[in-house]
Amino acid sequence: MSVVEALPAYLPYLRRFARALTGSQALGDSYALAALEAAVADPVGTYDGPDPGVVLYRLLLKIWTEAARRPAAASNAAADPGLEAANRQLEAMTPLPRAAFLLHWVEGFSIERVAAVLECPAWRVQALIEQAGEEIASQIATDVLIIEDEPVISMDLEELVKDLGHRVTHVARTRVEAMKAVKEHFPGLVLADIHLADHSSGLDAVNEILGGREVPVVFITAYPERLLTGSRPEPTFLIAKPFRSETVKAAISQVLFFDLKAHRDLSTAAAG
Repeated sequence: MSVVEALPAYLPYLRRFARALTGSQALGDSYALAALEAAVADPVGTYDGPDPGVVLYRLLLKIWTEAARRPAAASNAAADPGLEAANRQLEAMTPLPRAAFLLHWVEGFSIERVAAVLECPAWRVQALIEQAGEEIASQIATDVLIIEDEPVISMDLEELVKDLGHRVTHVARTRVEAMKAVKEHFPGLVLADIHLADHSSGLDAVNEILGGREVPVVFITAYPERLLTGSRPEPTFLIAKPFRSETVKAAISQVLFFDLKAHRDLSTAAAG
């Protein structure tokens, strides 16, 4: 199958990866679109290959790393303050470890497939993933609200959140319970399922929470494709059930990283 023929199947997941990589729906989608345009522009040339997924993710990462090297004061960044701030975040990141970690644990690529995307040896990929794991361990501890109606899953989430050094303040099974928990103690991170025990919506609960204050959110659902349709708004950080613990840890690392960066940027701007 050619890269162009594979586009419809890969597009939702390419966008998910780009959003997790950049921490931004708009910026992630722009990189995914640029990768697709590059693939379509040369459908049978340099960018074609035996594994369309490898080709597409490699294209996206090349575009992303090239953007990270460009000065934030480039013309398009100057016209868009949000893009300029995002580019500052990119410059401060350690790109390859995060890319390797996300490809392996979020996208489910084997070590060999990640190596093909990054065009480096498998041993190097292992080292990059370990480096990203160390970054996860160094995250600042925060209070976590889990919105999940399945007891076994909520217990698993609670355990892995604690393993990362964070504190679980509440586990809510419904939208009403989630709002009550927020009023008692506002979290520093929310992990939310979409379909809850009383048929209420975790997405609605999160939107209500975000109506008052900003808080980083990771959505967890058995039907991620329903939220990756191109309609807005869409979650930036989205995990499919059943999940692996490292996948959730990767998402938590990314969302807290960008939240911390955003607060630092605001503090720097205020000081200036």
